Amino acid sequence: MPKTPSRYAREVAVVAFAQSDHRRDTSELSEVEMVMPVLHQVLAATGLKAGEIGFTCSGSSDYLAGRAFSFTMTLDGVGAWPPISESHVEMDGAWALYEAWVKIQTGEADTALVYSYGKSSPGSVRDVLTRQLDPYYVAPLWPDSVALAALQAQALIDAGETDEPALAAIGARSRTDAEANAYAQLRGAVPQGDYQVAPLRTGDCPPIGDGAAAVILAAGDTARRLCERPAWITGIDHRIEAHSLGVRDLTDSPSTRIAAERAGVFEAAVDTAELHAPFSSQEVVLRKALGLGEEVAVNPSGGALAANPMMAAGLIRIGEAAARIHRGESDRAVAHATSGPCLQQNLVAVLEGDAR
Repeated sequence: MPKTPSRYAREVAVVAFAQSDHRRDTSELSEVEMVMPVLHQVLAATGLKAGEIGFTCSGSSDYLAGRAFSFTMTLDGVGAWPPISESHVEMDGAWALYEAWVKIQTGEADTALVYSYGKSSPGSVRDVLTRQLDPYYVAPLWPDSVALAALQAQALIDAGETDEPALAAIGARSRTDAEANAYAQLRGAVPQGDYQVAPLRTGDCPPIGDGAAAVILAAGDTARRLCERPAWITGIDHRIEAHSLGVRDLTDSPSTRIAAERAGVFEAAVDTAELHAPFSSQEVVLRKALGLGEEVAVNPSGGALAANPMMAAGLIRIGEAAARIHRGESDRAVAHATSGPCLQQNLVAVLEGDAR
């Protein structure tokens, strides 16, 4: 299948992807020590040196690290001298990739290094995530991320769009697929376990863990020189839902659908979808919003139910989709990243390989 012509000023592709082993606890490692091997691996894949990268952008969260401007320390792993062009987003690395993509589109760089990382093990990530809620009406109630996802799951069940056995099957399929993913935190059959917050059981929820990921973007002929089969970003867009959960239909994701339309998802068939669905019920919502049929391979890497490092899981979805194109296992893939409660913010990218 020929690649869709670019709708943008410049052709930009993912030319390399690397990630860490995702583990429940990396207390023996600092963020710099966790990130450095990933950076070295992704640079080695292209043969580039850090000083040859035109722009560097990272994604992480000071809330997870427990200190302000924590991301500046990981620049030690990149090498900030001689001075580099660098930026940071307090978001998942997928949004750092979007900033880097824009930088290349403007012509200010031909290559970009994007990396993200998160260590959830030091504290209670369920409590930390309450701090992103409405500070006047919702956050003081301390509803954690699993409780809010359970509200969404129950809304789907009440609407007749899924049931508990169907949700269990999503978790089982994801972790079975992850058996082929050496980086996944959970691989193979995992018992559904007890209710965390009904109707969500342990098997419906993501593992808590630490991890990092990195990609390299390149434009046009530079991408063709660095990668045998670049994963061209032929469309990318991100949208946001209303902040208040009470004014949203939790069984649907209009922002995902609009982002997908703007990115061109519906213009041709996709064969692979890497969806950032930390809870099994959220895959149901995303499948509907993206119009994915049974013929599409959804989360062949295992997805966020197999490994969900905060601030990196969305970038990993883009990286995993790109890697399948690099290997010739996919021709047209959709990658999705989310942030916020109940799929509040959503980024959608279309990646395509040159005709074989």
